[in-house]
Amino acid sequence: MGNLPRTVTSPTKFIIGTHQLAQMAEYVSPLGKHAFILSSQSNFDRVESLAVPALKEAGIGCVIEKFNRQCTEAEIQRLGRIVVQRGADVIVGVGGGQALDCAKAVAYYQRKPLVLYPTVASTDAPCTALSVIYTEEGEFERYLFLPRNPDAVVADTGILAAAPQYFFSAGVGDALATYFEARACYEADGVNLVLKRPSRTGLGLARLCYQLLSENVEKAMEAVRDKVMTPALEQMLEATIYLSGVGAEAGGLAAAHAVNNGMSVIADLHETQHGEKVVFGLLTQLVLEDAPQDEFDEVIRIAKAAELPLSLKEMGLKSFIEADWRKVAEVACDEKDTMSNMPVPVSVDDVYQAMVKANEIAESYCMA
Repeated sequence: MGNLPRTVTSPTKFIIGTHQLAQMAEYVSPLGKHAFILSSQSNFDRVESLAVPALKEAGIGCVIEKFNRQCTEAEIQRLGRIVVQRGADVIVGVGGGQALDCAKAVAYYQRKPLVLYPTVASTDAPCTALSVIYTEEGEFERYLFLPRNPDAVVADTGILAAAPQYFFSAGVGDALATYFEARACYEADGVNLVLKRPSRTGLGLARLCYQLLSENVEKAMEAVRDKVMTPALEQMLEATIYLSGVGAEAGGLAAAHAVNNGMSVIADLHETQHGEKVVFGLLTQLVLEDAPQDEFDEVIRIAKAAELPLSLKEMGLKSFIEADWRKVAEVACDEKDTMSNMPVPVSVDDVYQAMVKANEIAESYCMA
Protein backbone atom coordinates (compact mmCIF):
# COMPACT_ATOMS: atom_id res chain seq x y z
CA MET A 1 0.00 0.00 0.00
CA GLY A 2 3.03 2.25 0.30
CA ASN A 3 2.35 4.14 -2.92
CA LEU A 4 -1.19 5.19 -1.96
CA PRO A 5 -1.52 8.66 -0.37
CA ARG A 6 -3.13 9.22 3.04
CA THR A 7 -6.37 11.19 3.07
CA VAL A 8 -8.88 13.20 5.07
CA THR A 9 -12.20 13.75 3.31
CA SER A 10 -15.33 15.47 4.57
CA PRO A 11 -18.57 17.14 3.47
CA THR A 12 -17.94 20.73 2.34
CA LYS A 13 -20.26 21.93 5.13
CA PHE A 14 -21.65 20.26 8.24
CA ILE A 15 -24.36 22.29 9.97
CA ILE A 16 -25.99 21.29 13.24
CA GLY A 17 -28.79 23.36 14.80
CA THR A 18 -32.54 23.84 15.26
CA HIS A 19 -35.18 24.69 12.58
CA GLN A 20 -32.80 23.89 9.74
CA LEU A 21 -35.31 22.20 7.42
CA ALA A 22 -37.05 25.56 7.01
CA GLN A 23 -33.66 27.03 6.01
CA MET A 24 -33.22 24.68 3.04
CA ALA A 25 -33.10 27.59 0.56
CA GLU A 26 -29.94 28.88 2.27
CA TYR A 27 -28.08 25.64 1.48
CA VAL A 28 -29.59 25.01 -1.97
CA SER A 29 -29.34 28.52 -3.46
CA PRO A 30 -25.51 28.59 -3.85
CA LEU A 31 -25.74 25.28 -5.77
CA GLY A 32 -28.66 25.65 -8.17
CA LYS A 33 -32.15 26.89 -9.01
CA HIS A 34 -34.26 23.73 -9.14
CA ALA A 35 -34.16 21.16 -6.35
CA PHE A 36 -35.09 17.49 -6.67
CA ILE A 37 -35.99 16.48 -3.10
CA LEU A 38 -35.92 12.77 -2.31
CA SER A 39 -37.86 12.32 0.93
CA SER A 40 -38.54 9.24 3.02
CA GLN A 41 -42.31 8.69 3.33
CA SER A 42 -42.36 9.65 7.01
CA ASN A 43 -40.84 13.08 6.27
CA PHE A 44 -42.83 13.98 3.17
CA ASP A 45 -45.40 16.22 4.92
CA ARG A 46 -42.70 17.95 6.93
CA VAL A 47 -40.71 18.76 3.78
CA GLU A 48 -43.85 20.04 2.08
CA SER A 49 -44.84 22.32 4.96
CA LEU A 50 -41.40 23.57 6.07
CA ALA A 51 -38.94 23.44 3.17
CA VAL A 52 -41.04 24.02 0.07
CA PRO A 53 -42.47 27.45 1.05
CA ALA A 54 -38.95 28.69 1.89
CA LEU A 55 -37.62 27.44 -1.46
CA LYS A 56 -40.45 29.11 -3.37
CA GLU A 57 -39.91 32.37 -1.52
CA ALA A 58 -36.24 32.25 -2.58
CA GLY A 59 -37.25 31.65 -6.20
CA ILE A 60 -36.04 28.04 -6.22
CA GLY A 61 -38.16 25.47 -8.03
CA CYS A 62 -38.60 22.03 -6.52
CA VAL A 63 -40.09 18.60 -6.99
CA ILE A 64 -40.52 16.13 -4.11
CA GLU A 65 -40.39 12.40 -4.67
CA LYS A 66 -41.05 9.65 -2.12
CA PHE A 67 -38.23 7.17 -1.52
CA ASN A 68 -39.19 3.60 -2.23
CA ARG A 69 -37.66 2.23 1.03
CA GLN A 70 -34.66 0.39 -0.42
CA CYS A 71 -31.45 1.70 -2.02
CA THR A 72 -31.37 -0.57 -5.09
CA GLU A 73 -30.07 -0.11 -8.64
CA ALA A 74 -33.67 0.02 -9.91
CA GLU A 75 -34.63 2.79 -7.47
CA ILE A 76 -31.53 4.84 -8.32
CA GLN A 77 -32.37 4.60 -12.03
CA ARG A 78 -36.07 5.44 -11.46
CA LEU A 79 -35.17 8.60 -9.56
CA GLY A 80 -32.50 9.57 -12.09
CA ARG A 81 -35.10 9.55 -14.86
CA ILE A 82 -37.29 11.97 -12.86
CA VAL A 83 -34.33 14.31 -12.26
CA VAL A 84 -33.73 14.46 -16.03
CA GLN A 85 -37.45 14.90 -16.85
CA ARG A 86 -37.89 17.74 -14.36
CA GLY A 87 -34.63 19.51 -15.20
CA ALA A 88 -33.45 19.58 -11.57
CA ASP A 89 -29.94 20.91 -10.92
CA VAL A 90 -29.55 20.13 -7.17
CA ILE A 91 -30.34 16.87 -5.36
CA VAL A 92 -31.62 17.07 -1.76
CA GLY A 93 -32.03 13.93 0.36
CA VAL A 94 -34.23 13.95 3.47
CA GLY A 95 -34.53 10.80 5.57
CA GLY A 96 -32.63 7.86 7.02
CA GLY A 97 -29.48 6.07 5.87
CA GLN A 98 -30.87 4.26 2.81
CA ALA A 99 -32.75 7.33 1.52
CA LEU A 100 -29.58 9.42 1.84
CA ASP A 101 -27.41 6.73 0.21
CA CYS A 102 -29.88 6.68 -2.67
CA ALA A 103 -29.77 10.49 -2.99
CA LYS A 104 -25.96 10.30 -3.06
CA ALA A 105 -26.02 7.72 -5.85
CA VAL A 106 -28.55 9.75 -7.88
CA ALA A 107 -26.44 12.92 -7.48
CA TYR A 108 -23.36 10.99 -8.61
CA TYR A 109 -24.92 9.47 -11.73
CA GLN A 110 -26.65 12.75 -12.67
CA ARG A 111 -23.54 14.82 -11.85
CA LYS A 112 -25.45 17.23 -9.60
CA PRO A 113 -24.56 18.93 -6.30
CA LEU A 114 -26.00 17.38 -3.15
CA VAL A 115 -27.51 18.54 0.16
CA LEU A 116 -28.46 15.95 2.79
CA TYR A 117 -30.80 16.20 5.78
CA PRO A 118 -30.54 13.18 8.05
CA THR A 119 -33.81 12.86 9.99
CA VAL A 120 -32.63 9.98 12.18
CA ALA A 121 -29.21 9.67 13.77
CA SER A 122 -29.08 5.95 13.04
CA THR A 123 -25.89 5.85 10.93
CA ASP A 124 -22.99 8.01 9.80
CA ALA A 125 -24.06 7.58 6.15
CA PRO A 126 -24.78 11.30 5.53
CA CYS A 127 -21.16 12.46 5.62
CA THR A 128 -19.45 9.76 3.58
CA ALA A 129 -18.66 9.56 -0.15
CA LEU A 130 -20.17 6.10 -0.27
CA SER A 131 -23.52 4.47 -1.00
CA VAL A 132 -24.43 0.96 0.09
CA ILE A 133 -26.47 -0.73 -2.65
CA TYR A 134 -28.84 -3.57 -1.73
CA THR A 135 -30.55 -6.27 -3.78
CA GLU A 136 -34.36 -6.20 -4.22
CA GLU A 137 -34.44 -8.85 -1.43
CA GLY A 138 -32.68 -6.49 0.99
CA GLU A 139 -29.28 -8.20 0.99
CA PHE A 140 -26.00 -6.28 0.75
CA GLU A 141 -24.94 -6.07 -2.91
CA ARG A 142 -22.00 -3.66 -3.16
CA TYR A 143 -20.42 -0.41 -2.11
CA LEU A 144 -20.64 2.46 -4.59
CA PHE A 145 -17.55 4.59 -4.01
CA LEU A 146 -18.20 8.23 -4.88
CA PRO A 147 -15.62 10.77 -6.06
CA ARG A 148 -16.75 13.46 -3.60
CA ASN A 149 -18.60 14.02 -0.35
CA PRO A 150 -21.93 15.87 -0.10
CA ASP A 151 -21.84 19.65 -0.54
CA ALA A 152 -23.74 20.14 2.72
CA VAL A 153 -24.99 17.89 5.51
CA VAL A 154 -27.57 19.64 7.67
CA ALA A 155 -28.50 18.11 11.03
CA ASP A 156 -31.78 19.60 12.26
CA THR A 157 -31.57 18.86 15.98
CA GLY A 158 -35.31 19.29 16.57
CA ILE A 159 -36.15 16.57 14.03
CA LEU A 160 -33.34 14.29 15.22
CA ALA A 161 -34.32 14.62 18.90
CA ALA A 162 -37.96 13.82 18.09
CA ALA A 163 -37.18 10.64 16.12
CA PRO A 164 -37.87 7.25 17.75
CA GLN A 165 -35.21 6.37 20.31
CA TYR A 166 -34.11 3.13 18.63
CA PHE A 167 -32.76 5.12 15.66
CA PHE A 168 -30.53 7.16 17.95
CA SER A 169 -29.42 4.00 19.75
CA ALA A 170 -28.49 2.39 16.43
CA GLY A 171 -26.43 5.47 15.53
CA VAL A 172 -24.50 5.06 18.77
CA GLY A 173 -23.84 1.43 17.79
CA ASP A 174 -22.54 2.41 14.36
CA ALA A 175 -20.33 5.15 15.84
CA LEU A 176 -19.05 2.90 18.61
CA ALA A 177 -17.08 0.81 16.11
CA THR A 178 -15.50 3.83 14.36
CA TYR A 179 -12.40 4.16 16.54
CA PHE A 180 -11.68 0.43 16.81
CA GLU A 181 -11.99 -0.11 13.07
CA ALA A 182 -9.86 2.96 12.27
CA ARG A 183 -7.24 1.78 14.77
CA ALA A 184 -7.10 -1.67 13.16
CA CYS A 185 -6.93 -0.20 9.66
CA TYR A 186 -4.20 2.25 10.68
CA GLU A 187 -2.13 -0.52 12.29
CA ALA A 188 -2.58 -2.67 9.17
CA ASP A 189 -1.78 0.32 6.92
CA GLY A 190 -4.95 -0.78 5.12
CA VAL A 191 -7.28 0.98 2.71
CA ASN A 192 -9.86 3.51 3.91
CA LEU A 193 -13.29 4.28 2.45
CA VAL A 194 -11.92 6.47 -0.33
CA LEU A 195 -9.54 3.65 -1.30
CA LYS A 196 -6.45 5.45 0.01
CA ARG A 197 -4.34 4.90 3.14
CA PRO A 198 -5.72 5.93 6.54
CA SER A 199 -4.42 9.19 8.00
CA ARG A 200 -3.47 10.06 11.56
CA THR A 201 -6.12 12.82 11.39
CA GLY A 202 -8.74 10.21 10.50
CA LEU A 203 -7.65 8.11 13.47
CA GLY A 204 -7.79 11.23 15.69
CA LEU A 205 -11.34 12.08 14.58
CA ALA A 206 -12.36 8.46 15.20
CA ARG A 207 -10.84 8.61 18.70
CA LEU A 208 -12.70 11.88 19.44
CA CYS A 209 -15.91 10.17 18.29
CA TYR A 210 -15.37 7.41 20.88
CA GLN A 211 -14.52 9.97 23.57
CA LEU A 212 -17.77 11.91 22.99
CA LEU A 213 -19.81 8.68 23.14
CA SER A 214 -18.10 7.66 26.36
CA GLU A 215 -18.64 11.06 28.03
CA ASN A 216 -22.21 11.81 26.90
CA VAL A 217 -24.14 8.58 26.34
CA GLU A 218 -26.20 8.51 29.57
CA LYS A 219 -27.20 12.19 29.52
CA ALA A 220 -27.92 12.08 25.79
CA MET A 221 -30.17 9.04 26.23
CA GLU A 222 -32.15 10.91 28.91
CA ALA A 223 -32.63 13.79 26.46
CA VAL A 224 -33.75 11.43 23.68
CA ARG A 225 -36.27 9.78 26.01
CA ASP A 226 -37.64 13.21 26.90
CA LYS A 227 -37.41 14.35 23.23
CA VAL A 228 -35.50 17.50 24.19
CA MET A 229 -32.24 18.95 22.86
CA THR A 230 -29.42 19.30 25.40
CA PRO A 231 -25.65 19.98 25.05
CA ALA A 232 -24.93 16.28 25.70
CA LEU A 233 -27.29 15.22 22.92
CA GLU A 234 -25.87 17.79 20.52
CA GLN A 235 -22.35 16.43 21.14
CA MET A 236 -23.61 12.88 20.60
CA LEU A 237 -25.19 13.88 17.28
CA GLU A 238 -21.91 15.48 16.24
CA ALA A 239 -20.21 12.17 17.10
CA THR A 240 -22.74 9.83 15.48
CA ILE A 241 -23.35 11.78 12.28
CA TYR A 242 -20.15 13.73 11.57
CA LEU A 243 -17.17 12.31 13.49
CA SER A 244 -18.22 8.72 12.89
CA GLY A 245 -18.63 9.34 9.16
CA VAL A 246 -15.46 11.34 8.63
CA GLY A 247 -13.47 9.16 11.05
CA ALA A 248 -14.58 5.98 9.28
CA GLU A 249 -13.94 7.43 5.85
CA ALA A 250 -10.43 8.75 6.55
CA GLY A 251 -9.58 6.07 9.13
CA GLY A 252 -11.07 3.01 7.45
CA LEU A 253 -13.32 0.09 8.36
CA ALA A 254 -12.30 -3.39 9.49
CA ALA A 255 -14.00 -6.50 10.94
CA ALA A 256 -17.04 -4.84 12.57
CA HIS A 257 -18.59 -3.63 9.31
CA ALA A 258 -17.52 -6.74 7.38
CA VAL A 259 -19.40 -8.90 9.92
CA ASN A 260 -22.40 -6.55 9.67
CA ASN A 261 -22.41 -7.08 5.89
CA GLY A 262 -22.21 -10.84 6.39
CA MET A 263 -25.20 -10.71 8.74
CA SER A 264 -27.38 -9.49 5.85
CA VAL A 265 -27.74 -13.16 4.79
CA ILE A 266 -29.63 -13.99 8.01
CA ALA A 267 -33.36 -13.57 7.31
CA ASP A 268 -34.26 -13.20 11.03
CA LEU A 269 -32.08 -10.08 11.19
CA HIS A 270 -33.37 -8.21 8.11
CA GLU A 271 -35.31 -5.81 10.36
CA THR A 272 -32.36 -5.32 12.72
CA GLN A 273 -30.83 -1.84 12.60
CA HIS A 274 -27.43 -1.44 10.89
CA GLY A 275 -25.88 -0.03 14.10
CA GLU A 276 -27.14 -2.96 16.17
CA LYS A 277 -25.41 -5.44 13.86
CA VAL A 278 -22.26 -3.30 13.84
CA VAL A 279 -22.04 -3.61 17.65
CA PHE A 280 -22.07 -7.40 17.31
CA GLY A 281 -19.44 -7.03 14.58
CA LEU A 282 -17.39 -4.89 16.95
CA LEU A 283 -17.55 -7.53 19.71
CA THR A 284 -16.40 -10.07 17.10
CA GLN A 285 -13.54 -7.77 16.12
CA LEU A 286 -12.46 -7.33 19.75
CA VAL A 287 -12.40 -11.14 20.12
CA LEU A 288 -10.27 -11.44 16.95
CA GLU A 289 -7.90 -8.79 18.36
CA ASP A 290 -7.79 -10.43 21.80
CA ALA A 291 -8.60 -6.95 23.15
CA PRO A 292 -8.04 -6.17 26.84
CA GLN A 293 -10.96 -6.67 29.22
CA ASP A 294 -11.34 -2.95 29.94
CA GLU A 295 -12.12 -2.33 26.24
CA PHE A 296 -14.87 -4.95 26.28
CA ASP A 297 -16.21 -3.44 29.51
CA GLU A 298 -16.33 0.12 28.16
CA VAL A 299 -17.82 -0.84 24.77
CA ILE A 300 -20.53 -2.86 26.51
CA ARG A 301 -21.17 -0.08 29.06
CA ILE A 302 -21.83 2.39 26.23
CA ALA A 303 -23.93 -0.13 24.27
CA LYS A 304 -26.04 -0.96 27.32
CA ALA A 305 -26.49 2.72 28.22
CA ALA A 306 -27.74 3.24 24.64
CA GLU A 307 -30.15 0.31 25.17
CA LEU A 308 -28.64 -1.64 22.28
CA PRO A 309 -29.18 -5.40 21.99
CA LEU A 310 -25.94 -7.28 22.51
CA SER A 311 -26.65 -10.96 21.88
CA LEU A 312 -28.00 -12.45 18.67
CA LYS A 313 -31.09 -13.62 20.53
CA GLU A 314 -31.78 -10.06 21.70
CA MET A 315 -31.47 -8.95 18.06
CA GLY A 316 -34.20 -11.36 17.03
CA LEU A 317 -32.33 -14.52 15.99
CA LYS A 318 -34.70 -17.45 16.57
CA SER A 319 -32.11 -20.22 16.41
CA PHE A 320 -28.37 -20.36 15.78
CA ILE A 321 -27.66 -22.61 12.78
CA GLU A 322 -23.95 -23.23 12.31
CA ALA A 323 -24.11 -23.46 8.49
CA ASP A 324 -25.84 -20.05 8.29
CA TRP A 325 -23.22 -18.38 10.46
CA ARG A 326 -20.36 -19.99 8.55
CA LYS A 327 -21.96 -18.34 5.51
CA VAL A 328 -21.95 -15.00 7.41
CA ALA A 329 -18.23 -15.48 8.09
CA GLU A 330 -17.64 -16.31 4.42
CA VAL A 331 -19.40 -13.13 3.22
CA ALA A 332 -17.56 -11.09 5.88
CA CYS A 333 -14.23 -12.38 4.54
CA ASP A 334 -15.00 -11.53 0.91
CA GLU A 335 -11.85 -10.04 -0.57
CA LYS A 336 -13.80 -6.90 -1.62
CA ASP A 337 -14.88 -6.23 1.97
CA THR A 338 -12.97 -4.64 4.84
CA MET A 339 -11.87 -7.72 6.82
CA SER A 340 -8.53 -7.33 5.00
CA ASN A 341 -7.92 -4.17 7.06
CA MET A 342 -7.31 -6.25 10.18
CA PRO A 343 -3.66 -6.08 11.36
CA VAL A 344 -3.29 -9.87 11.18
CA PRO A 345 -4.83 -12.11 8.49
CA VAL A 346 -8.04 -13.84 9.64
CA SER A 347 -9.68 -16.90 8.08
CA VAL A 348 -13.38 -17.67 7.62
CA ASP A 349 -13.12 -20.14 10.50
CA ASP A 350 -11.44 -17.51 12.73
CA VAL A 351 -14.39 -15.19 12.11
CA TYR A 352 -16.95 -17.92 12.74
CA GLN A 353 -15.27 -18.89 16.06
CA ALA A 354 -15.00 -15.22 17.06
CA MET A 355 -18.73 -14.66 16.40
CA VAL A 356 -19.62 -17.64 18.57
CA LYS A 357 -17.37 -16.27 21.34
CA ALA A 358 -18.74 -12.71 20.91
CA ASN A 359 -22.27 -14.05 21.34
CA GLU A 360 -21.24 -15.92 24.52
CA ILE A 361 -19.68 -12.72 25.89
CA ALA A 362 -22.81 -10.71 24.97
CA GLU A 363 -25.04 -13.25 26.72
CA SER A 364 -22.89 -13.18 29.86
CA TYR A 365 -23.22 -9.36 30.01
CA CYS A 366 -26.97 -9.59 29.37
CA MET A 367 -27.29 -11.69 32.51
CA ALA A 368 -25.02 -9.42 34.55
